[in-house]
Amino acid sequence: MFPAAAEYDVDIEIPDTDVERLLDVRPSDVAPAPELTFSRNVFLPLTTACRYTCTYCTYYDVPGEASLLSPEEVRERLRVGADAGCTEALFTFGDRPDDRYTEIHEQLAAWGYDDVLAYLRDCCEIALDEGLLPHSNPGDLTEADFERLAPVNASMGVMLETTADVDAHAGARRKTPGQRLNTIRAAGEVGMPFTTGILVGIGETWRDRAESLLAIRALHERYDHVQEVIVQNVVPNERSDFERPSVETMRRTVAMARAALPEDVSVQVPPNLSPTRDLIDCGVDDLGGVSPVTEDYINPDYAWPALRELEEIAADAGVPLYERLPVYDRYLPDRIRRADFAGRVAAGEWLSDRIAAAITADDVHGERYRGVARRDGPLAVDSPSTESGSAD
Repeated sequence: MFPAAAEYDVDIEIPDTDVERLLDVRPSDVAPAPELTFSRNVFLPLTTACRYTCTYCTYYDVPGEASLLSPEEVRERLRVGADAGCTEALFTFGDRPDDRYTEIHEQLAAWGYDDVLAYLRDCCEIALDEGLLPHSNPGDLTEADFERLAPVNASMGVMLETTADVDAHAGARRKTPGQRLNTIRAAGEVGMPFTTGILVGIGETWRDRAESLLAIRALHERYDHVQEVIVQNVVPNERSDFERPSVETMRRTVAMARAALPEDVSVQVPPNLSPTRDLIDCGVDDLGGVSPVTEDYINPDYAWPALRELEEIAADAGVPLYERLPVYDRYLPDRIRRADFAGRVAAGEWLSDRIAAAITADDVHGERYRGVARRDGPLAVDSPSTESGSAD
């Protein structure tokens, strides 16, 4: 049982034989992906407040210094993103910021909101009005929280980071594996297409990495809701003395992720943080959300690559590059999906009426979404031909 899992009644048992088998995986044991994808997004950090104080994180500001985007600022940033051709509005903030930060709670109350999740829901509505599909990362949530937010989100996410109890999460307010696993489970119970991932280099062992990946797989096997798993290396910053993991460490970890996960779950690496070119042959098939208009507010010292750089990464690997929506193809309404999938997905039960209506709308935004989904829209990124590449 993982730390704090019993507290949240999370029952996940990982057989030792599965762990040992995954620990034996090396890059040569997996095949390169036949294509790469990315999502074009605008990044909106609603607040820099967080109840946690993780030692590797530069995102949060201390009480009295944390910012909170106003509705007017949110709408303006969304309009800039839509004008730049983005399809994803990435909303993020720290866990339960209004529980710890009096100023944030008071400002939300002045705007008429009981809590930050109520404000997030309205911001997602603004995103849909402005022509962007919301993808929210608001930290640990309960099933009831997902029920509130699911109607206005195309997908959501939270990083598991690790199933180990590490010093990087030390402090009076520390996140636990049980909390994170419970969030991933709650998303599955509600039927929310979900992104999660592991953070490499925060004091975890190789066994911890294997167990984390297998825990994600176990939850996905129950609910079929994990669309992508991020394998992210820690990076040096002003608060962190963790060393960036070696290329060899990342290659092995990415290969383990690809071997552990079902084929239809994407393995993603963030191209502004990872040695991406050295990882492509280890099973990477997605480069995550990349913004042409906003910085990476969680890792501000590491700029997003230009879209042309993504093309060059794909060209070097000899595979095509495609833009995607924040919700993956298998969760889309069946009339615009590129492929048929069995079970609950084929029944079209994943997206709310509000999100499905936005994607299928007979307007410029709906046409843009569908064009990206079909890979024939006007915003498609030119892809290298694989006829002369090395992908065969």
